[in-house]
Amino acid sequence: MIEPSQRQRTLVLAICCISLLIVSLDNTVLNVALPSMRQDLGASVAGMQWTIDAYTLVMASLLMLAGSTADRIGRRKVFVTGLILFTLGSLLCSLAPGLGWLITFRMVQAVGAAMLNPVAISIITNTFTDPAERARAIGIWGAVAGLSMAAGPVIGGVLVDSVGWRSIFWVNLPIGLVALWLTLRHVPDSRAAHARRPDPVGQLLIMGLLGSLTYGIIEAPAAGLGSPLILACGLVAVASLVGLLLYEPRREEPLIDLRFFRSAPFSGATVCAVSAFAALSGFLFLNTLYLQDVRGLSALHAGLYMVPMAGLTLLFAPLSGRLTGSRGPRLPLLIAGGAMGASGLLFAAFSAETSTPLMFAGFMLFGLGFGMVNAPITNTAVSGMPRSQAGVAAAVAATSRQTGGTLGVAVIGAVLAAGTAGGGEFTAAAKPAYWIITVCGLLVLLVGAATNGRWARETALRTAAALEPDPPGQGSAPVGAPRS
Repeated sequence: MIEPSQRQRTLVLAICCISLLIVSLDNTVLNVALPSMRQDLGASVAGMQWTIDAYTLVMASLLMLAGSTADRIGRRKVFVTGLILFTLGSLLCSLAPGLGWLITFRMVQAVGAAMLNPVAISIITNTFTDPAERARAIGIWGAVAGLSMAAGPVIGGVLVDSVGWRSIFWVNLPIGLVALWLTLRHVPDSRAAHARRPDPVGQLLIMGLLGSLTYGIIEAPAAGLGSPLILACGLVAVASLVGLLLYEPRREEPLIDLRFFRSAPFSGATVCAVSAFAALSGFLFLNTLYLQDVRGLSALHAGLYMVPMAGLTLLFAPLSGRLTGSRGPRLPLLIAGGAMGASGLLFAAFSAETSTPLMFAGFMLFGLGFGMVNAPITNTAVSGMPRSQAGVAAAVAATSRQTGGTLGVAVIGAVLAAGTAGGGEFTAAAKPAYWIITVCGLLVLLVGAATNGRWARETALRTAAALEPDPPGQGSAPVGAPRS
């Protein structure tokens, strides 16, 4: 296979980053628009949770299917389909006549988004074969998430205040069309030498687990923990999890290969991804509502308040990529967990939202921590894995992110809804939620430290050897390993 030139690799990275930009921008823009949407549509807190979680839930449920499908039929084909569906879903969202339709069209967006991020990471992994160069590329990828955090609140605020919340979905249309044109012209197709066959039972079990768990958490404050509906959700979630653990290992080619988790760095990266993105989604959800509903700021001013947080994410994401490439993932994860945990503690223990300087300090700490976390968890997820399974490995990592984002909004939204029920004060109701964010940061710190030593690296090597499907001398080298 002819290695692409530096110019070609850079162009492919730029196209993949555009796909991340529209997916990430959609979420950050939407957060700023929540109060306006809530007022216009007459929605409850739970309704606003569903505009976010319907998207992240569907996306999380389909990421592994999208990754394995891309490995099997071609990564560019799936990527192009994802761009078309996401752009179409954005158009439909802008035309939604009510909350139910908006949630439905957000699910259409999510089907497209599920085909973009894991496939883009797989394309990057197969394009940048040098470990240090790949880590830097993933650092740039992470910086795009910071760019969306920086631009999203401001763009969203301008659009909501001047045109209305429906216009936030229009931003995706020109970007999606440009990305589609560039992909068709410049991204080469690739597929795995040996990809997994479809696993419909595994896919249904994953959807049952994530769907029932999220629905139960969001609806519990209104329905009551002991209600038949919530108990049924709990039973379905447990049954789905048990089904996955029993069924998947028996398949020759499962949708989710549980052997991935024999690698301590991979398992640690999964826990860190869930924790970090739960903290992020909950943090944005809380502060967006607080700044507009409690402080009375406009959507634009609320967005401007969040720019320092997003700016530090944008600044530290490339640094994290370089550190990961030169020194490994341990140091970036320690910094990330410490900063995010400290930010949560400022709000939980010292009510930082009531003091503007302290609130900005908390925002900046969180931005620094989130900027440092993306590159090490993404790089760890694909490093050492056979290149033939890059799509699946990247999809598991992306699923961890979206699962964390889904659970973060569900849990923290449920805590807030329970605390404000009957006229409870927002700041007091948010304290338990900020303690949850603090714990998430500490999990990143502790798990990152525990799963990135010499013993952990040895488990990663053993796992990569067990996963290699091709005969010796004929298979693809593990990602990041020298090819023989």
